[in-house]
Amino acid sequence: MARIKGPTHKVARRLSFSILETGQELKKRQYAPGQHGPTKRIKLSNHGLQLREKQRIRFMYQVNERQFYNTFLKASKMKGVTGHNFLFLLESRLDNVVYRLGFANTRRGARQLVNHGHILVEGSKVDIPSFQVKPGTTVEVREKAKKMPSIIDALDKTLNTVAYVSVDKENKKGVYVRLPERSELNQEINEALVVEYYNK
Repeated sequence: MARIKGPTHKVARRLSFSILETGQELKKRQYAPGQHGPTKRIKLSNHGLQLREKQRIRFMYQVNERQFYNTFLKASKMKGVTGHNFLFLLESRLDNVVYRLGFANTRRGARQLVNHGHILVEGSKVDIPSFQVKPGTTVEVREKAKKMPSIIDALDKTLNTVAYVSVDKENKKGVYVRLPERSELNQEINEALVVEYYNK
């Protein structure tokens, strides 16, 4: 099973970007990790900027390199803006939808729920995190897992969900209502740089 391991906070500091989208990782130290502290950073080349943006998005969605590139290839064959389609495909991954519904505090936690068979899609167990959820699909927590403390805690902490999902917290069930609009996604990322990176 391919998955991203390692310290999230160090990666976030290296990329100068909040992978968890909460800003938590950069609260204490906003500079890159290392023994020399907040030294002056070298100005990145165009290639460096493109690579950094690719890594930011890849780590944010917790996707390995091969899955990330394959998703890009799929997006490039779709009608419309490649960069937008790319983000929409990443948002439609089952682990991300589980995270957006509030069943887990992080995408890494959502991925674990899916891998362990705690999630049902239209009533059937799906344990593949990269499974593409179509708009209008119902995603819910399996009956045996509804009393899991981690899920209850995550739902309690989730005050608001994004507009393109609807969730029934009591029954631990939700619907991926529609594809998101670009304006509803992280405004700090620049997907056009990723398109440039892969189109060289």
